[in-house]
Amino acid sequence: MPSPTMADVWAWMIFFFMLVALIVMVVFQLMCLADLEFDYINPYDSASRINKVILPEFITHGVLCFLYLVTGHWIAALICVPYLYYNVRLYLERQHLIDVTEIFNQLNYEKKRRLWKLAYLVLLLFMSLFMLIYSALEDDDEHSQ
Repeated sequence: MPSPTMADVWAWMIFFFMLVALIVMVVFQLMCLADLEFDYINPYDSASRINKVILPEFITHGVLCFLYLVTGHWIAALICVPYLYYNVRLYLERQHLIDVTEIFNQLNYEKKRRLWKLAYLVLLLFMSLFMLIYSALEDDDEHSQ
């Protein structure tokens, strides 16, 4: 049976890869918006590509918050709550999908929204990476004694 710190190392590794997946989804959305802004893609294609990854992004983030709670990482769960609340509020108000007819009018807002999400996720990623390294070193210290 692995020691609690080894379980922490595995948990933080899972959190790290889930955050990388979330960052990839947000960057993909930003690339679609940039392509639309520079007229490389039409509004319909851009909106449909973005809308395909919005629900997986929300679900992945919800699972991440749930895993933080289940594994007892309360501070990380509390840090995750505002973003989760924002996603749930968008979904319940049916504002989570991009409207093809309004995409040009909302382009700057949508880009800023995703840039804020990206900054938030990068901070979580650095926290996760720090805790992964800290847990691994703590586990290594226990085995060397």
